[in-house]
Amino acid sequence: MRIQPNEQEVYKVLNNLGISWVRHEHPPVFSVAQAEKYWESIDGVHCKNLFLRNKKGNRHYLVVLEHLKKADIKKLARQLREDRLSFASAERLKRYLGLEAGSVSPFGLVHDGKKDVHVVVDEDLRKADVVNFHPNVNTSTIGIKYSDFKKFLDWCGNTICYIRL
Repeated sequence: MRIQPNEQEVYKVLNNLGISWVRHEHPPVFSVAQAEKYWESIDGVHCKNLFLRNKKGNRHYLVVLEHLKKADIKKLARQLREDRLSFASAERLKRYLGLEAGSVSPFGLVHDGKKDVHVVVDEDLRKADVVNFHPNVNTSTIGIKYSDFKKFLDWCGNTICYIRL
């Protein structure tokens, strides 16, 4: 498989930050259920990422959690002091993170120059040694150490909060 430009951008940032990564290619996947069969031989915690907006549409959240967990969006809205949260549209995903549906990833934050997206990380991920994400495309998965994931998030400069989901 050919490395796509959106993916190459991620590797450039990670390399510049001195972050080691391991890449695993697979066919395109659009959900956790589709991806699970390709993750069997990949070490670490596999993550799912939700791109949400508040009721007014003036705040956006990237929620990162372990793939087996279910996010209670109503409870999360209360924790974030929002009236209501819902999934953001494909247009908003493209505008704020430069991503297509099916490839939502924290690495999309490289496109959020205005730091509009608030990052919500499940507290339990802090226990992971390695975390796995799509590198802005749904045809591969990369693994990085959790400490390096934190380093990447700090480099991005977006607002980050840790919540038990």
